[in-house]
Amino acid sequence: MPSLQEQIQQFEQEINAFQPATAAELEDYRIRFLGAKGIVKHLFGEIKTVPAEQRKDAGQLLNAFKLLAEQKHEAFKDLSETATAKGPKVDHTMPGIPLPLGTRHPLRVVENKIVSIFERIGFSVATGPEIEDDWHNFTSLNMPLDHPARDMQDTFYVSSNPDWVLRTHTSSTQARILETQPLPIRVICPGRVYRNETISARAHCFFHQCEGLYVDKNVSFADLKQTLYYFVTEMFGENTKVRFRPSYFPFTEPSAEMDISCTVCGGSGCNLCKHSGWVEILGCGMVHPNMLRNFGIDPEVYTGFAFGMGVERITQVKYQVNDLRLYSQNDVRFLRQFQGI
Repeated sequence: MPSLQEQIQQFEQEINAFQPATAAELEDYRIRFLGAKGIVKHLFGEIKTVPAEQRKDAGQLLNAFKLLAEQKHEAFKDLSETATAKGPKVDHTMPGIPLPLGTRHPLRVVENKIVSIFERIGFSVATGPEIEDDWHNFTSLNMPLDHPARDMQDTFYVSSNPDWVLRTHTSSTQARILETQPLPIRVICPGRVYRNETISARAHCFFHQCEGLYVDKNVSFADLKQTLYYFVTEMFGENTKVRFRPSYFPFTEPSAEMDISCTVCGGSGCNLCKHSGWVEILGCGMVHPNMLRNFGIDPEVYTGFAFGMGVERITQVKYQVNDLRLYSQNDVRFLRQFQGI
């Protein structure tokens, strides 16, 4: 069997004599000598058979051989470039093929609209974590331990740990704001929330809310009503009628639900409004004194109001979407209807 030096000399003669005429011949040369299983790599593997005292010289020979093989390939690289140039020509000055434009999701469109309306009257945006602790999600919001919302049938608990839940409302963000920011506070809190609901056309296990909070001296229910009148006018139009109905929420007192005249039938009665002429869109009220005390705020000095609405509900009323499941199915036919809004 020829020695390593003899093999190198033999292959050097072959390389020196190599004169490719086509790109294919050059590629065959590259594979034969420089490929992953080529001669150069094979000879480097043979160096272990060389006696230890000769390996330094053998390594120098191999490095020189490798350099020779690479230089020969480099000398004829124009063959490959010429072959590539013979392919189909591309005019880079021509306009590209247009791609169809996408569209924003209707929930995002409506959420952005809600936020922008309240930003115009001094509200700033606040966000919080979707995995919340018991204090911020329940206790600080004046929800007693026996409140139905704490039941596992209504709330997703994390790893069966009673102290951590997927937030059931963005009121938890309001709690964090009251805990960390100085007064006065005026914030709008958009975000995704979770409840243990059976998925249907009217309910889902996750949905989106926008909740507002305003705490300052001398804040009254009249301030709340005027704020919400402004919102309804901007969102649904100046001719929209509004009414307030007494209600109950643990974190507000007094509490109310707000209805607007049906955007489909104008109040004459249809399926959306259940033939009543009115559609409920949000809950609201004056911040409960106990909630203020939980954050070290004196309710004798400061008052405030809060409100909360479902983004899906507002979208349904504004665009007559009759099935909540459509929002999360990613059906392109549904989403294309909102292109350009």
